[in-house]
Amino acid sequence: MISILFVCLGNICRSPVAEGVFRQQVDEAGLTGVIECDSAGTSSYHIGQLPDIRTRQNALTHDLTLTHRARRMIGEDLARFTYIITMDEANYEAVMKLTQRSIGLTHDDTIFLLREFDPAVSDQPNVPDPYYEGPEVFEEVYQITHRCCGELLTYLRKRHNL
Repeated sequence: MISILFVCLGNICRSPVAEGVFRQQVDEAGLTGVIECDSAGTSSYHIGQLPDIRTRQNALTHDLTLTHRARRMIGEDLARFTYIITMDEANYEAVMKLTQRSIGLTHDDTIFLLREFDPAVSDQPNVPDPYYEGPEVFEEVYQITHRCCGELLTYLRKRHNL
C-alpha cells in the first residue's frame, strides 16, 4: 500500500482539500486499495474539528464532501506514510525538523512541497493559506490542489509501475 500524508498548519483548509481531491482522483483511477491518503497539521490549533466551513462550501461546489477531522502530525506518521506532501515551505521545514528528531534524517526523497508537482509555470512554492482570505482564495487553493494532485498521481503511477 502506498500512503500519502498531506500537511498544512492547522489541517482545516489546505491539507483536507488536498486529501479529498487526491482520494477522488485515486478512486477515479481505480487505485483504491493501492493508494491511501490522510492529512494532518503541524499545529494543534484545531484538533478534532471539521475543515473550515468555507473550505467545505468550496469543496461542495466541486462535488467533494470533506469529513476529515483535524489532527496534528506525530513522529509515528513518518514511519506510517510512504510520502509526506506539505502545502508550504514553513510546514516543509517543520516536517523536516520532526524527521531529524524522530529518525535522524536530514532529507528524504519522500517529502515534497505539493507545488513541486504543479504543471503551471510558477515560481511560487507555496499553496496560499486561505484562512484570512476571501472565497476566491479558497477556489484558488482547490484549483492548485486539483492540478498538483493529478501530477502527483501521475508521478506515483510511474515510480511504482501502477
